[in-house]
Amino acid sequence: MNTHTFKLPDLGEGTVSAEIIAWHVKPGDVLTEDQPLVEMSTDKAVVEVPSPVSGRVLSINGKPGDMIAVGAELATFDTGANGAAAPATAANAGAAASSPKTAPSTAATAAAAAAAAGPVRASPATRRRALEAGIDLGAIAGSGPGGRIQPEDLSTRAAAPAAPSVAVNDERSEEIPVIGIRRVIAQRMSEAARSIPHFSYVEEVDITQLQGLRAQLNAAARPADATLSYLPFIVAALLRALQRFPQCNAHYDAARETLLRHRAVHIGIATQTAEGLKVPVVRNAQRLELRALAAEIGRVTSAARDRSARREELSGSTITVTSLGKLGGIASTPIINLPEVAIIGVNRAVLRPMIVDGQVQSRLMMNLSSSFDHRFVDGADAAGLIQAMRELLEQPATIFMPGG
Repeated sequence: MNTHTFKLPDLGEGTVSAEIIAWHVKPGDVLTEDQPLVEMSTDKAVVEVPSPVSGRVLSINGKPGDMIAVGAELATFDTGANGAAAPATAANAGAAASSPKTAPSTAATAAAAAAAAGPVRASPATRRRALEAGIDLGAIAGSGPGGRIQPEDLSTRAAAPAAPSVAVNDERSEEIPVIGIRRVIAQRMSEAARSIPHFSYVEEVDITQLQGLRAQLNAAARPADATLSYLPFIVAALLRALQRFPQCNAHYDAARETLLRHRAVHIGIATQTAEGLKVPVVRNAQRLELRALAAEIGRVTSAARDRSARREELSGSTITVTSLGKLGGIASTPIINLPEVAIIGVNRAVLRPMIVDGQVQSRLMMNLSSSFDHRFVDGADAAGLIQAMRELLEQPATIFMPGG
């Protein structure tokens, strides 16, 4: 027997440990090199760790939710000739002996083989989609490496029709381990709420003219141009307003008791994903014109949702914008994204009767609900930043005028 011990590698950015999210193998499984082994979560992203060798799994170290130090043993393999040879399974033998008339379908055979090979192989996002759709992953033949279930495999499997429902007094409870990105979110939110004295400020903005400009620009767009939502205009207004209130574009280094005021503006875009809230970053947003800004916002948020974002794209923001779009409600109290000192919350746009020049008019209104670290941003400056944004958004042409 040739034994290979695999230790958790450095997953980047000085990571000293990572959390086990899901094993794709169990002892006894035979793998090929680069086949998915385990999913690990750092404080930035979920990372799929592949098998470093071909061979039979002898042991695995840890269960979902456990923290593993970089350099600690993760799994051991038998890489000898006997260990690397896949054993014949009962499913394979049965399939070989079946006559053409009674042979099971290809999908059924693949599903049986996948079940015999070990636990269901699927990413957390795929598992969540299956759960929400009522799909049994164990009944699906995955099209990915080693039978791994891909997101597109779910579309070929419809959920079983639901039986007529009746009122049931079900007092059972479900235990859901708080692990992975959800654990990181919980820790960071708790730390932010505990350590930062939040000052919240809400201001209503008349975006009637902004909607007119937005519609005009989208109508004149080329096919390759990014569609303009309200968000790039809001970010552009924030970039302009930060020229007057640079103290809001800062980090607080608690260990050094130092405020780091940044000249470059790296905008964090709070993004809801299947795994929880992520904050991908538009770097040097102050250098981008409107359509490029819209395109980059779309790129980084899409990458966060489909898990293709690089670790460096999920860290380093200097101020964050959070928006729930049509679900944005009337007002909110966003929690600051440590170590930043400000977060801009965007609520939904609604038509409301407003008095303009003594006349009642229908106007498109939107609230900005924002929070500031009151240790470093005075209330007057917090209000000043949002008021500056309001003025720019209500007269949107001024966003693009030269000068400070």
